[in-house]
Amino acid sequence: MIHLVYDIALWLALPLVLAYHFFRSVRRNRPAAFAERFGAIAPGDLALLGGQRPILVHAVSVGETIAVRPLLKALKERFPDSKIVLSNGTETGRSIARTLPEADLCIYFPFDYRFAVRRLLGRIRPSLILVVETEIWPNFLRSAREMGVPAVLVNGRISDRSFGRYLCLRRFFAVILGDFARFCMQTEEDARRIVAIGAPPDRVEVARNLKYDLAVAPSSAAGKAELRNGFRIPPDVPVFTAGSTHQGEEEAAISAYRLLLARGLELLLVLAPRHPERVPQVAELLRRAGIPFTLRSQLAGRTALFRPGEALLVDTVGELLRFYDVSELVFVGGSLVPTGGHNVLEPASLRVPVLFGPHMSNFREAAALILSCGGGLQVRDGAELAAALEELLKDETRRHAMGASGARLMEENSGSTALHLQVVEKLLAAGR
Repeated sequence: MIHLVYDIALWLALPLVLAYHFFRSVRRNRPAAFAERFGAIAPGDLALLGGQRPILVHAVSVGETIAVRPLLKALKERFPDSKIVLSNGTETGRSIARTLPEADLCIYFPFDYRFAVRRLLGRIRPSLILVVETEIWPNFLRSAREMGVPAVLVNGRISDRSFGRYLCLRRFFAVILGDFARFCMQTEEDARRIVAIGAPPDRVEVARNLKYDLAVAPSSAAGKAELRNGFRIPPDVPVFTAGSTHQGEEEAAISAYRLLLARGLELLLVLAPRHPERVPQVAELLRRAGIPFTLRSQLAGRTALFRPGEALLVDTVGELLRFYDVSELVFVGGSLVPTGGHNVLEPASLRVPVLFGPHMSNFREAAALILSCGGGLQVRDGAELAAALEELLKDETRRHAMGASGARLMEENSGSTALHLQVVEKLLAAGR
């Protein structure tokens, strides 16, 4: 009955689903990819799998795709002959996925219509499905179970905002969660929550957070110099990067930047909106503030180095870690506005002090650890952001100490990949 009600609701929503994706594709000047979203796979793409039964990994967008990369690398090392299919729900996630050498095939995740997901699963014939964080699609999971393909929730988490909604629909989710073979949750609290909304307790374990296993390290001095030169950034100008920003946060970053410049500090602003389609809006903010800027996509045509007081506006995806790597300070967005925050561990892994706002419900544990180890600072608003930036820009010793603390935090909390890999190995062995 639950699946019947869900299917009726899906079919009634079909015109809205089609319209939404069509207008998104037009707005972003990208293909709607309706064929893939209804489960079709081109013969040439299927040929890339060589007739094997691959591991299918679903990561909805950018953050999940980056987070699962340590596990993808480990899977390639442990099962070098296995193919990996990486699916995404968003265009930006797909753009990142295509840069990962571990992915043998990148596809769009299908709409959750039963015929579409069965078509996809029937053509790919995965041996195992790994679903990253909190992607719970009833028909997809049900079809996988009926076709004998185990599904594992990896790097699982249940946010504060989602938990209440899930609890209200516990009878529905208890049925859906029964289709998962295992749940690898980030924390004890996430494990408690997934059980509270209906997951079988004997299938749940704490496997920690894959994001602590990010296999990135700061570039050498020569490497940083090369990166800076490629970005037209002078070697002696401090860089402040505001990454993954949302509406309302660019204004705060620009205001703080102007204040620091007025106080005689020399630095360069790098602005990287979370959603690239907002770049024209952010560009207008810079124009109104009187800040000269260059788009990342137009750097190839620029010969002069940036000067303090200018800005680099990032209109590409997949390069945020490179900008963090050449930064002296980083602000991670989604946190001054009630979005839930974004990944503060990425700059920490690069030994860069990180600043973030009060809204960190989606990264509660990471934010708390960053603060406790001294690897970052939490600010309440734009004024506090400006004050923190000024203080740290004037104190190089403290900046270096904070960067070292963040890197140490990453090292001390690593090991999630190995715990996840144990679960995967058992399920693949049972399947064989």
